[in-house]
Amino acid sequence: MRETIICTSTPTGASGAIAIHDLQTGATLASFKQTTSALHSTAIVQTQGALGGLLFAVQQDKPILNLYNFQKDQINSKTVLPEKLSCIAVDHAGEYLAGGTLQGRIYIWELSSGILFNAWDAHYRKITVLKFSNDGSALLSGSEDSGVSVWSVPRLLDDDTQTEPPAPYCVLSDHTLPVTDILCGVGIFPRCRILSASLDHSVKLWDLASHSLLTTFQFPHPLTCLAWDPTERVFFAASPNGSVHQVNLFKSRDVPGSYSAVGGAGAADIIRVDDEERDKAQKRRLISVGEPVLSLAISLTCTLLLVGTSAGSIHVFDIPSHQLLRSISTHKGTSINHLATMLKPPDLVGHVSLSLQNGSPSDSGPILPRSLPPLQRMRDAKSREVHDITVMLPHRPAHQDESASFSAEDLLREHAFFTTQHSSEHQDSTSLQSRVNELESEVVSLREQLGKAKGLNDVMWETYVHKVLGKEREEPEPERRRKRGRTDS
Repeated sequence: MRETIICTSTPTGASGAIAIHDLQTGATLASFKQTTSALHSTAIVQTQGALGGLLFAVQQDKPILNLYNFQKDQINSKTVLPEKLSCIAVDHAGEYLAGGTLQGRIYIWELSSGILFNAWDAHYRKITVLKFSNDGSALLSGSEDSGVSVWSVPRLLDDDTQTEPPAPYCVLSDHTLPVTDILCGVGIFPRCRILSASLDHSVKLWDLASHSLLTTFQFPHPLTCLAWDPTERVFFAASPNGSVHQVNLFKSRDVPGSYSAVGGAGAADIIRVDDEERDKAQKRRLISVGEPVLSLAISLTCTLLLVGTSAGSIHVFDIPSHQLLRSISTHKGTSINHLATMLKPPDLVGHVSLSLQNGSPSDSGPILPRSLPPLQRMRDAKSREVHDITVMLPHRPAHQDESASFSAEDLLREHAFFTTQHSSEHQDSTSLQSRVNELESEVVSLREQLGKAKGLNDVMWETYVHKVLGKEREEPEPERRRKRGRTDS
């Protein structure tokens, strides 16, 4: 359960590598060579269950996609793409791969079958970054045309919408220069927020549910990359001059232990982050690296900030104190175009012995390498109808029974859980029936009271009517007599 750093180093005019380092010591655990990936051109599918992890790397000089397995340090397969891709992204479940092109076109494939589900013109210029939402329901795209588009993945995969170009869920168009990075916050789509960075010196915070701009953070320099705390308390923005700014999204109030959110007033809400630090509090929010920063990442514990530079260095800073803890200089002379953290894969090459023979599996079972079909270069309706998927299932000996994996204690615990749940459900039904009986008796009582009130009202009405009519009948007689007396006189 050790945390590792995965990075992509690309030298100028030569072949680079994807390396995995130990976060605590900086030691190199594995290296996958023969790749030249640009920014946002590396994607990872982590090991899931009995299926091994994958690494995708798009080559920046040709339309080739390299596929690596964690169990092997050599290229597993190469796929010829319809055209050169400028960026790629894989959803968290490892089901779909999206790629953007220099002409503003987006492709989306299903990894298990290789089917090209959709391809459309999404932007007017080069697509710089693609990101999936945490639940995989939305695809976010940023472009050199300064626009950020949000696409609904179910609509992109729908067979009934293949004849027309897909329409975006929303378009966020408040930047004035190319978008360089996009991050999606916690929550399911569309109940989530996103951050977008641009060369126009700004980072914008958006709310997808309302399609609205919440806050604009203005910086003194262009921005290249972002890193966002998983709890959305703070984010980091890096500039080519080597400055990494920390922006807190919550501030303390006068009352001790009380905090309030920063920004959120809308398009007119602009918060300026000055380069010239005016006080000690602002100075603590600036990290000076001294080299152009290309990539950022936050550790799983949210205590360490990883900074990748164009000189090939990976600096590890302590977030609370901004102290430089260590630097990994193994990739000197290259540029760190991708940086991320993850737990050490259990099937990492050189650190585990995989065996598929009967009687010799590991304690957690064997982990099988994934074998993916080549990605389609053109959309094919027949392949969508057939939809063949090749899946490698975990190996299980013939004599092994599922019930054998449960001990007596496990069976008793499961039995107690279900019996307790049944008894609680019975109690709930009993209490519900008693409540229904109480309500029915209350309804009967209210009907009786209503009948009595109605009868009383009828009696009062009849009494009132008789009195009024009686007076009206008695009053006209004297009046007529007086009139007759006046006439006679």
